[in-house]
Formats: sequence, C-alpha cells, structure tokens
Amino acid sequence: MNKISASKFKEQCLALLEQVEPDGIVITKHGKPVAKLVPIERDCSDLIGSMKDELVIKGDILSTGLAWDAES
Repeated sequence: MNKISASKFKEQCLALLEQVEPDGIVITKHGKPVAKLVPIERDCSDLIGSMKDELVIKGDILSTGLAWDAES
C-alpha cells in the first residue's frame, strides 16, 4: 500500500485518482495516517454497453456453424 503526505496528495490529486490501485493510497499528515483513498468497486451492470462500437460481430452468432437435420 502506498503512502503519501497530504501536501503531495494535494499537488498530485488528479493524477493519483487515475492511478489508484485496489489496495489504495494512505494519506498522511505529519507522518500519521489520516485518510485512505480506495477505488470504488464497479458493479456488473456498469459493463453493459461499455464495449459499444468496440466489437465487430462476424457471421451468425446464433449458429453453431454445423449443418444438421432435426428430422433424422
């Protein structure tokens, strides 16, 4: 877990928000921990539609690709 002083956090806040790791960052004042910055866990519903315009579907996605006869 990373530690950073409050004054350095103030200077680098926006950059740190982009890089915060799952275990978080402890913010200290005079060497004593006063706060912890942790990322918010994403809900699965956030993933719906997140890849829009990123994927290309090729072929029939409902087909197995095998020809078969249900009568036999």
